[in-house]
Amino acid sequence: MPEINEADKRGYLNENFRLFHLKDSLAPRLEYHYHEFDKLILPLGGKVTYVVEGVTYFLKPWDILLVQHNLIHRPVMDASQPYERMVLWLGREWLRSRSDPEEPLDACFDATREQGFHLLRPDADRRLSYMELFQRLEQAQRDVQFGSRRLADTLCQQLLIAVNRDLLGRDAPCREEESYRADPKIEEILRHIAANLPGDLSVDTLAKTFFLSRYYLMHRFKDVTGYTLHQYVNQKRLLRAGELIRSGMPVMQAAGEAGFREYSTFLRAFRSTFHMSPRAFAAAGRKGYYGQADIRE
Repeated sequence: MPEINEADKRGYLNENFRLFHLKDSLAPRLEYHYHEFDKLILPLGGKVTYVVEGVTYFLKPWDILLVQHNLIHRPVMDASQPYERMVLWLGREWLRSRSDPEEPLDACFDATREQGFHLLRPDADRRLSYMELFQRLEQAQRDVQFGSRRLADTLCQQLLIAVNRDLLGRDAPCREEESYRADPKIEEILRHIAANLPGDLSVDTLAKTFFLSRYYLMHRFKDVTGYTLHQYVNQKRLLRAGELIRSGMPVMQAAGEAGFREYSTFLRAFRSTFHMSPRAFAAAGRKGYYGQADIRE
């Protein structure tokens, strides 16, 4: 599989947030990709399986899948019946601006990334509550009456508060074994990669670290994640460098912090992936560009 490039990132979020209500009779094939904003996916009907960072989720209607920015993922839609869903895109600057210092609205996304589990499956009562919130947000987003934009903004915050309470509260729902499939060893390797991007992440080093044969590691990693180990590590380093650059870090320092030893190699890879220079990428972030995705998800 080729490295992710601009062709794999479709659609734009130039707004604070955006809710889509979609229904497909055909099942478009979407490749592994990522985006620079957070999103919630709410299936309403049909059959869909999502692969997020090597973990496969078997979604049911009114599940909520949380996909944080820069996570590599892919939906697999069953063509036997129409797939209906709501997809909520969330701009990161908006999330920060609406958060209290001790209670960030994106805490739920951080928690799911750290746990390596991105699914919320509410009970029957909570499903009704979420149904009302999503429907009210959809109506407010379409409305043109006085205060509709303010109302939509408030409803979006209420929705995120509900998700955070359900995921972070004492009575947070447990994982249902039938809801997902994962390879524990590959999950461990993915966590190691995320925590050690500046280090040596070669196939040989990882194989020794995790007591695996080089051949098995390469083939199993590709089977589970859809990427070769080299492609995955390189992409994660580029995404990390992009985040650091947009945070204000000098480009050369960001490249080093992300694990690139040669600046020329980093620059070629960055331009190939983002189709712009690091300086232009930083400027796009200051203008509120939140990246691309595909609304068909």
